[in-house]
Amino acid sequence: MMMMRRIISERATCVSKNFILRSSASRFHGESLDSSVSPVLIPGVHVFHCQDAVGIVAKLSDCIAAKGGNILGYDVFVPENNNVFYSRSEFIFDPVKWPREQMSEDFQAIAQRFGAMNSVVRVPSIDPKYKIALLLSKQDHCLVEMLHRWQDGKLPVDITCVISNHERASNTHVMRFLERHGIPYHYVTTTKDNKREDEILDLVKDTDFLVLARYMQILSGKFLKGYGKDVINIHHGLLPSFKGGYPAKQAFDAGVKLIGATSHFVTEELDAGPIIEQMVESVSHRDNLRSFVQKSEDLEKKCLTKAIKSYCELRVLPYGANKTVVF
Repeated sequence: MMMMRRIISERATCVSKNFILRSSASRFHGESLDSSVSPVLIPGVHVFHCQDAVGIVAKLSDCIAAKGGNILGYDVFVPENNNVFYSRSEFIFDPVKWPREQMSEDFQAIAQRFGAMNSVVRVPSIDPKYKIALLLSKQDHCLVEMLHRWQDGKLPVDITCVISNHERASNTHVMRFLERHGIPYHYVTTTKDNKREDEILDLVKDTDFLVLARYMQILSGKFLKGYGKDVINIHHGLLPSFKGGYPAKQAFDAGVKLIGATSHFVTEELDAGPIIEQMVESVSHRDNLRSFVQKSEDLEKKCLTKAIKSYCELRVLPYGANKTVVF
């Protein structure tokens, strides 16, 4: 209650300074920032993570208002019995009045004042898209979904390459699509004793994060440390779940009534990284193995693409040792 009173008080202060704070953040959840809001004003997004303190919301709001910006959505999370603060704001601004470089400096000054662990601002229409590489094995349903969403402009990334430990014929739909759009495909065969991780690291060194789109190889701790950036995986179930090969058949044989998919960050501990997104769907005795597998694959590709979209829109923040805040 004290935290809520403090936020309300700070927002009232903003209003008294003739700055209107529209805090209907749920209106924007899951939606992309739309640069067509105004012919002059363009959208930006800022996330902030620091130790909780009085005045954070006011300072962040004043920073935007002082440059003529207007907040369209604001989310705040302060965990119970945990003195940390998380926020995500969506705003519009005039880039002539508030140049992009100056914006970074202004938010950085606030970050230094509050000793922020994380302070990131993005302007989608100005900043370069995230560069990613996709890794996969034999199954390509997640890859196909991501390629089509990328082609339709619904996935705000640049795909630098696709890497697989399975060779694909040049006349397949996937290979023709990649060739048509100039996306390199690297066939990197692996063995039990040689995962060829150094070669993969060289291929992905200029990316911002990696996506494992059903890559059935375990990345070593050495690889993760050498890469040094986030790796997002899609898991065939709600973690913890059926482990090993043919998980859909395991679940089918067990007669489960719910199937799921989990997208999470990759850590050295297998399938134990912080969870970004989870989805479920009901199944019944009327499903055969084919329909069961189809439902499972549909969940996987939807779950993965939503997780990547959330990540690119700065909706995902680390929370504690092994959790996430997803605005």
